[in-house]
Amino acid sequence: MADNARAKRLADLIREVVAQKLQRGIKDPRLGSHITITDTRVTGDLREATVFYTVYGGDEERAEAAAGLESAKGILRSAVGQAAGVKFTPTLAFVADALPENARTIEDLLDRARQSDEQVREASAGADFAGGADPYRKPEDADTDAADASEKDGEA
Repeated sequence: MADNARAKRLADLIREVVAQKLQRGIKDPRLGSHITITDTRVTGDLREATVFYTVYGGDEERAEAAAGLESAKGILRSAVGQAAGVKFTPTLAFVADALPENARTIEDLLDRARQSDEQVREASAGADFAGGADPYRKPEDADTDAADASEKDGEA
């Protein structure tokens, strides 16, 4: 079993080699400059690597990029093997990264929160405080309250 530091170094090397090879070495038109390698993870036994990528564009571009990556998997694995110099070159699995969709969801939630805050701000624009401007009791208030309470006790 390999240590985590070695797996991390190999993952970083795979990410760099795959990104360089996609940019300069593969002539597939489906794999243009609109693909970004975001992350790479290698299993503890260094046998399998998962490469996460994002594609700039719509669903059609994503599907073409996925097909292009599957067809170039052998060339990319060979390039990784030459650069890594390990006994067994890890198999590569390409997974579309969900980061852009997650970021879009977070932005939508933040927009809704801003709209809700604006509605609250508009509703409270002319409102007064429920208990006055200063709702806290002061020491002189305690003395008057005690005097009022003793007068009520005397009346009863």
